[in-house]
Amino acid sequence: MSTARRHARMCAILDRRQPDLTVLMDNVHKPHNVSAVLRTCDAVGIARAHAVSPDPHFRVRHASAAGVGRYVEVRVHADHDAAFDALRAAGMAIYAAHPSARAVDFRRLDYTRPTALLLGSERDGVDRRLLDRIDGEVIIPMLGAAASLNVSVAAAVMLFEAQRQRLAAGFYDAPRLPSAERDRLRFIWTHPRLAAYCDRHALPYPSLDEDGLPIDPLPRLDGPPIDPLPRLDGPPIDPLPRLDD
Repeated sequence: MSTARRHARMCAILDRRQPDLTVLMDNVHKPHNVSAVLRTCDAVGIARAHAVSPDPHFRVRHASAAGVGRYVEVRVHADHDAAFDALRAAGMAIYAAHPSARAVDFRRLDYTRPTALLLGSERDGVDRRLLDRIDGEVIIPMLGAAASLNVSVAAAVMLFEAQRQRLAAGFYDAPRLPSAERDRLRFIWTHPRLAAYCDRHALPYPSLDEDGLPIDPLPRLDGPPIDPLPRLDGPPIDPLPRLDD
């Protein structure tokens, strides 16, 4: 895939991102579960997931494990208060996947509203101290011997229902990310190493042209040279992850 075609594909993905749909992983710690949740987030158009974790390396280790990790940002919060404050500031209603007397079938939820799904840890589920702070609880009906699904499977079931509702409502038909956020992600996705260089030295990202090439002069400090620009007739810098691995 040429760099220009790859950039066009990235722009198409960005234009389907849903800024008002997300998940909050509450101490979900097994790498394969985090990886699976992030893969589903990417599939339904979530640009940023949230997590509460005491592990300072959560972002690096788990996000990279998903393959699509750099296409779904993970904002890690030190505690529940910080996570809830961030979601409420974004106007999100928070629903927990939690079996209880008041829980409703997950398909009855209106996912066209700004929605965050709270996913509990593998061992303990949703922290019961949070139940008074959320907007509701949902349940996936189980008709067999098992009482519940694996956390990543449950996330996939609910998020694809959210995708179904949003597709029917036309939410994927036009770009929904704010333009500044779209431009930021477009640069990070197209030039990840240059973006890391800019972040490391607190430099602004250069603007990109319609083919994904920087318009502004490349920022440079004393030190090793910056990555060269990609050739439009050459191989891509970082191929998109395979989704069938």
